[in-house]
Amino acid sequence: MKTHSLQVERVGQIDRANVRFGDLTVLVGPQATGKSIFLEFLKLLVDSGAILASLKRYGLDWDKDTRQFLDIYLGEGMRGVWNKHRSRISFNGKNVDLEGLVGRQKRNKEESMFFIPAQRALTLGQGWPRPFTDYGAGDPFTVRDFSEKLRLLMESRLGKGESLFPTAQRLRAEIRNLLRTTVFSNFGLKVDRHGAQKRLVLSSPKKGYQLPFMVWSAGQREFAPLLLGLYWLLPSAKTSRRGDLEWVVIEEPEMGLHPKAISAALLLVLELLGRGYRVCLSTHSPHVLDMVWALNVFRQHKADSRQLLNLFGVKCTPSMVSVAEKALEKDVQVHYFNPTTGRTTDISNLDPGAAESAESGWGGLVEFSGRVADAVAGVVASSMEQQ
Repeated sequence: MKTHSLQVERVGQIDRANVRFGDLTVLVGPQATGKSIFLEFLKLLVDSGAILASLKRYGLDWDKDTRQFLDIYLGEGMRGVWNKHRSRISFNGKNVDLEGLVGRQKRNKEESMFFIPAQRALTLGQGWPRPFTDYGAGDPFTVRDFSEKLRLLMESRLGKGESLFPTAQRLRAEIRNLLRTTVFSNFGLKVDRHGAQKRLVLSSPKKGYQLPFMVWSAGQREFAPLLLGLYWLLPSAKTSRRGDLEWVVIEEPEMGLHPKAISAALLLVLELLGRGYRVCLSTHSPHVLDMVWALNVFRQHKADSRQLLNLFGVKCTPSMVSVAEKALEKDVQVHYFNPTTGRTTDISNLDPGAAESAESGWGGLVEFSGRVADAVAGVVASSMEQQ
């Protein structure tokens, strides 16, 4: 797979971010360090033709003005992240003329990237995907676009049936079973009609009742739109990828989920990698980096794929062994967004003994756990000395 890189300088909170993308790329760092802006600019560079055409189709016009465009694309008030005299972007080693990019209509309108935003719970509204035009000027394009894709998917395909999960036609049985127990608590996800309005509900066939969207748990509200997006990306086994899509971005896949459910979501990430997608994640979860660390160590020591599956607690069926084998062949990159310097650090080795604190502390995700362990050990040692 072709090597890609993106360098962003003096854009919003970012002073200088330099990221080389692997088959799987993970971005870590505290809130408001520029991870989302970085990924949204990546989306713009990969899919500029499709984005500009989509905005025009919905009657949005920026009069070839870059700052107006950024207010539309990133969300109202975001024009200030770009300074035409200081801000710079370089994609795959070539400088990008942002003013020229947003001022022309590109011929290529086919998308290469599927972007699943962190604000995905907003997309379901009262239990059904909201159309693009239902959003306001303050909402980023990536949220509106994802919501519209889900709406079209439900109206044209998924919504015509009743059961959405679990169903034998979607996902591998081992992953379905894990999601059923860890995310949906043995409820099923289905389409219901409330008068003339279709809506998503959680259904309990054994207990004979169903739950509307607003009483779902936070994790279920976050995961359901992610699941629908993955349904689009993971068609039947006969088709490995969807159309011309090459990239998948998922912001905070762990949102609202219990650690066991995070493991199930990460299995779906491995499935995406096995299908040949280039996957980018942003995360605040040490569980995501636990998986990356394990992948690195297992690959370095040529571990058996079954050992990776044991990590996730799933059966070593031939189907899942194939997923694990492909995952262990992938190149994984991890980059830390530093809130103090505004710069990124490559921490892909995730070496706990590294001199660089960003790497040894996994971008701050295990820093508190380390302090807790040190504090507890100190208290226990002090207590024993006094006895």
